[in-house]
Amino acid sequence: MKRLYVFLIAMSLFGCNQTPNPECEILQQAKVGLDTNIAMYSAVWGKIMNDRDIDLINTDSFDPEVSVITATGPITGVEGFKAYYNSYLTGFSDAKMTIIDLYGQGDLMTKHWRFQGTHDGDLFGIPATNNKVDIYGVTLVVMKNGKIFQEKDYFDNNVFMKQLGLME
Repeated sequence: MKRLYVFLIAMSLFGCNQTPNPECEILQQAKVGLDTNIAMYSAVWGKIMNDRDIDLINTDSFDPEVSVITATGPITGVEGFKAYYNSYLTGFSDAKMTIIDLYGQGDLMTKHWRFQGTHDGDLFGIPATNNKVDIYGVTLVVMKNGKIFQEKDYFDNNVFMKQLGLME
């Protein structure tokens, strides 16, 4: 008799006719949105950096007012954003960017990355040193309506400058 009683309680708590919790539905929808953002972001940046397809920085995946926050101030708009990241592609003809981890909540994401390459071209006015770099960093990402809206990169600039041979 006890088993039947436990079974009936369990069925009433976990039965097939249970009404979905609205909060659970909201969380499930948010997870789907985040998973979609992560998949798109990973694919786009992989193609931009590793396939050298800078023209993927466009309004299909980036908000028209996209910005990158730099030490000298924000660079806003698709063309400015594209020019900024193209400097890395012209400065490192063999640039390779690896996303180590990418996670988030809502429209905010954090990317842990590794950048490798040989400095064999102009990089923001710095002539080629032909030195190899291998740096790690983190990017804080803001998404807006399924598009990349803002990025801010954090990495050890002293290590980067030392690897370029510009500091001891």
